[in-house]
Amino acid sequence: MSVLVSILQVIVLVFEALLAVLVAYLLLLTAAAVIGARRFKPSARRAQPAGAPRTRFLILVPAHNEEKLLPDLLVNLRALDYPEKRYQIHVVADNCTDQTAELARQGGAVVHERTNLELRGKGYALQWLLERIWKAAIPYDAVVILDADSIISPNFLRVMDGRLARGERAIQCYYAVRDPDRSWSVALRYAALAVLHYLRPLGRMALGGSVGLKGNGMVFAAGIVRRYPWSASLTEDIEYHMALVLGGERVTFAHDAVVWAEMPGTLADSQSQNVRWERGRLEMVRGYVPKLLAAAWRAVRAKNGRRAYLLFDAAMEQIIPPFSILVGASVLGLLLAFALGGAAALAAPGAAGGLMWAGVGLGLGLLLAQAIYTIAGLLLAAAPRRVYLALLAAPVLVVWKIWLYVRVLLGLDRQGWVRTKRNT
Repeated sequence: MSVLVSILQVIVLVFEALLAVLVAYLLLLTAAAVIGARRFKPSARRAQPAGAPRTRFLILVPAHNEEKLLPDLLVNLRALDYPEKRYQIHVVADNCTDQTAELARQGGAVVHERTNLELRGKGYALQWLLERIWKAAIPYDAVVILDADSIISPNFLRVMDGRLARGERAIQCYYAVRDPDRSWSVALRYAALAVLHYLRPLGRMALGGSVGLKGNGMVFAAGIVRRYPWSASLTEDIEYHMALVLGGERVTFAHDAVVWAEMPGTLADSQSQNVRWERGRLEMVRGYVPKLLAAAWRAVRAKNGRRAYLLFDAAMEQIIPPFSILVGASVLGLLLAFALGGAAALAAPGAAGGLMWAGVGLGLGLLLAQAIYTIAGLLLAAAPRRVYLALLAAPVLVVWKIWLYVRVLLGLDRQGWVRTKRNT
C-alpha cells in the first residue's frame, strides 16, 4: 500500500511540475510586460505622426441580427479623431432577419447583404465581403475588422496610421470589456481579458513574439489580406494568426488603441461562445502546434533565434490551457498532495512526508504565481475596483469553465456557429 501511495505521489509531483512549466512561462510574460510597460508607454506619442493622416482604411463589420448594438458602433465610428474622407465603413449583414441592414445604411455604412444558410459564421462573411471589395477595386491601404457589438477609442485610426507608417503590417489593439460594472460575470470576463489581451501581448512585444489576433480590433495592411485568405474556422482569428506566423509575419500590439465589446451578462448566456472558442482552440492545437514546433526547430538549426522564439511562443499560446483550467488543475494537484500525504502517513507514519510537502509546496507556489499574474494584469490594464471585487466569485467561474471544457473534450457540445446571447 505504501509503495502504491508513493508512486501516486510521484505522479502528482510530475503533474505539478508540468503545470509549473506553463505557469513559469506566464510569469516570464508577466515580468516582460511590467518591464515593457515602461518602454512602450512613450510610444503612444511616437505612434501618431505629426503630419496629416495618410492611411486609407476600410472598416469591416460582420453583423448577424445586430440591430440593437450596431447603431452605437456606427455613431462611435463617425466621431473618430480621423478625417472621414480617409476611412469607409462596410457592414456585411450576414443572414439577418431583423433591421440590421437598414440601420447600417442609415448610419452611413456601405451595406452588403449576404444570405447563405449553409456557410454561416463570421469567417465566411468576411471571406465573402473581402472578395466583393476586391472585385469592386475599392482603393484602400489597410483593413480594420470590428465586431458589431463594439466601440473603439477616438484615437484608434490615428494610432494605427502611425504604426502602419512605421512598417507594422498586422496589428492587434487592446480588446477590453464594455461596462464591467454590469454584473460579476462581466467583471470576471474583464479580468480574464486584462491578462489575455493586455498583459500577454505586452510581454510578447517586449520579448519579440507575435501577440496573436483576438478577433476584434484587428488591423492589416492591404498586402496581408490579399496574400493570406481569411479563415472560416470556428476560431478564424487564431487560424489566421497561425498562417501569418508560419508565413514569416508578426502581429504587433497597439496598447494605446482600444476596442470595448459587449459581453453576455451571465455565464449561461456566454456558454455557446465559450464552447465555440474551446472547440476551435483544440482544433488549432491539433492542426498547428506540431507545424509551429517543427518550424521553430528548423529555425534553431538555421541559427535564427528570433524566428525560433516567435514560432515557439505562438505554439505555447495554444498549448497553455484556459486560465481557469490551469487554476483548477493546480488546486487539484494541491488537494491530491494533501490526500496522498495523509494516506502515506496512515500506511507508514513518517515514510512519505517529504513527497507530501514537496507536492503541497509546489501546489501553493503554483497558486501564488497565478495570483501574481492575475493582479499584475489588472494593474497594468488599470482595471476598475469592481473587477477586483469580482475575483471573490472566481471559484464559480473556474468550476463552470472546467465543466464546459470537459464537455468539449468528451464531444458533448458539438454545435457549430451560433449567435451569442446579448442583454440588449
